[in-house]
Amino acid sequence: MLKGSFDLPVLFDLGATFAFALSGALAGIKRGYDIVGVLALALVTGLGGGLIRDGLFLISGPTPLLINPHYIEIILAAVACGILFGARIHRFARLIAVVDALGLGAYAAFGVQKSLLAGLAPPAAILVGLVNAVGGGILRDLLTREEPLVFRPGQFYLLTALAGAVAFLCCSVTLELSANRSAIVAVTLTFVLRVLTITLNWRTAPVASGSIFENDEELPPGKR
Repeated sequence: MLKGSFDLPVLFDLGATFAFALSGALAGIKRGYDIVGVLALALVTGLGGGLIRDGLFLISGPTPLLINPHYIEIILAAVACGILFGARIHRFARLIAVVDALGLGAYAAFGVQKSLLAGLAPPAAILVGLVNAVGGGILRDLLTREEPLVFRPGQFYLLTALAGAVAFLCCSVTLELSANRSAIVAVTLTFVLRVLTITLNWRTAPVASGSIFENDEELPPGKR
């Protein structure tokens, strides 16, 4: 049972949403999309994880992401910045990376908390926390017909979000810490792991292909 609950600070929440939405807007600009395409990518990247969380897993009425007008306003601001300053955004790469790393852990913990309060089992709560953290990026990649970055070998990203989600669950349920303290532990752990990943270039590796199935013709019908 959770002891209390934590809420994301408004400025932090909007800042993280801005950073995520900006990455979506830049992806659309890079591909030569028009304003509709750029706005759509910014929207799904900035709010996609939360929309999946509230609309698919935790169906409990209108999501706060659509009730509060500030979220849509921050998406529009991210699109405007992407269009006006896209060529110079690289100057703020470190700041964006910091906000992204903080947001990753915060959204993972927040998703776990909402899931537990809704009565989901711990494994399902961790799943929802991960979707809350990385769902927007997955939707962005799917809409642009790219393989989702979190599925490909590369720097630890989803794994750091997983660490944050598990840390929040263990601290709040197993150790019975307050929700605020559990969130601090989860965000700190995720942030440190993400910074170390970027600094030391920790990367995942492809799964070895020496399986019993050597080519597509040998795969059973349901596995193609």
